[in-house]
Amino acid sequence: MSPIETGRVIIVGAGLAAQYAALKLAPRPVLMISPEALGTGASSAWAQGGVAAAMDPADSADAHARDTVTAGAGTVDPGVAASVTAEARDHILDLIGLGTPFDRTANGGYVLSREAAHSFARVVRVQGDQAGAEIMRALTAQVRESDHIQVLEGVMATGLEVSGGRVTGLAVAHCDQGQSASVTLRGTAVLLAGGGSGGLYALTTNPPRIRGQVIGMAARAGAQIADAEFVQFHPTAMACGLDPAPLATEALRGEGATLVNRRGERFMLDAHPDAELAPRDIVARAVYAQTQTGLAPALDTRTALGAKILSDFPAVAAACQQAGLDPVTQVIPVAAAAHYHMGGVATDADGASTLPGLWACGEVASTGLHGANRLASNGLLEALVYGRRCALAIDAALPAPTVAAPVTLPDLPAAETPDPALVARLRQAMTDGAGVIRTADGLNRTLTEIAAIEAAQPACDALLNMTATATLLRRESRGAHFRSDFPHPDGATGIRSLMTLTDALAIRATMTRKEPA
Repeated sequence: MSPIETGRVIIVGAGLAAQYAALKLAPRPVLMISPEALGTGASSAWAQGGVAAAMDPADSADAHARDTVTAGAGTVDPGVAASVTAEARDHILDLIGLGTPFDRTANGGYVLSREAAHSFARVVRVQGDQAGAEIMRALTAQVRESDHIQVLEGVMATGLEVSGGRVTGLAVAHCDQGQSASVTLRGTAVLLAGGGSGGLYALTTNPPRIRGQVIGMAARAGAQIADAEFVQFHPTAMACGLDPAPLATEALRGEGATLVNRRGERFMLDAHPDAELAPRDIVARAVYAQTQTGLAPALDTRTALGAKILSDFPAVAAACQQAGLDPVTQVIPVAAAAHYHMGGVATDADGASTLPGLWACGEVASTGLHGANRLASNGLLEALVYGRRCALAIDAALPAPTVAAPVTLPDLPAAETPDPALVARLRQAMTDGAGVIRTADGLNRTLTEIAAIEAAQPACDALLNMTATATLLRRESRGAHFRSDFPHPDGATGIRSLMTLTDALAIRATMTRKEPA
């Protein structure tokens, strides 16, 4: 089928980074690719904590940057941290102008929460735990009203077209009623903003479709991927048998909620001086250890919040009700679940990838901000900062915009979809071998299993995108990447990993059951 030509910038994804970038590209014509109805299905809408920003006069962007660098365990780019935190306040004010109802105090200040590894209460929130949902609601309303933006709903990206070393197009398929064959769209530029990879794990807080497909798509096209081994596990996913696991926001611990085991012991007191507000990787490993030894970790909000949890944290209260729990009188069972991918498509300060014509922002990108361990609530901030930067850079790289007709996709025949049994097998393999605690043997077993899964369904692009191979090369423990066979960091500062798919496949081809010396 012949490619479809359009004068629009094509944006893959429909979450916070994608929508913010689309708005900032005005009046340049934009085409957004959204697998679900606009405003749904993206991780952004599920974000409970809020946006980290130094909004209190006693706080500062410099202090925020220092906390970001410290939490990142030696691999944050200090220049990136400084520039991103310096922009934070402007983006909060911008979101207010776009209709986001951030919580305010009686005297007009912002209600600010303190989350793990922050030295200050600086997480700007909405209705307690509704920040992501409310920000997305405000942006979606703006996108719907914007004449320069066309949204293709029920459509997913399946691959990038590369010609002469440059990204020239994007393959897309219908996915609202089973996946169709693909057709290529050729636009003026391609911006990837399609989320992370948490759904590659059996226990995750991410929406079902977020399984690394967009990162994998960029890797297959030849883009460089950075820090792929750094996956953040949230320590307080609700262990109630639901998939995805509902999230018990970190702001609960900021309000004084404690982590206890079935003996009633606060196990974080001995794990770190900051106890429940230690960096996420430390809390996650402590929760995981309690789970592995059968001690049933749980979050106790009863004393700190009592009945206030029902009004102040409605998303958590609703999830508890769905699970048959009463958080006013009962503890909330928790587990460490894949939550955020610090790694992704390597970008420069403007969000450009290593492939000309291709930009990336949001969780799909790796900008150098998060390092080995993302500071809580910096994810939405990064999406805002780089969403705007990408929009500005793309606009500057292109000729003056012209009118572009709406894109209409043809009817397409049905195509092979990922075998659910293989997807489940892959998710379990990632959890078993590339999860909270890793070893060489476990990682080798995972890579072998991934190869077998790919071989079982070689024609399925979506499944082939779901791969990860960088963890074997980092023979140390740093931030969210913990190797029990190399339990210590190799120095105070680390080196960011940079890899292409060709590099990764070469490693797998020479892999043995034991890690090379």
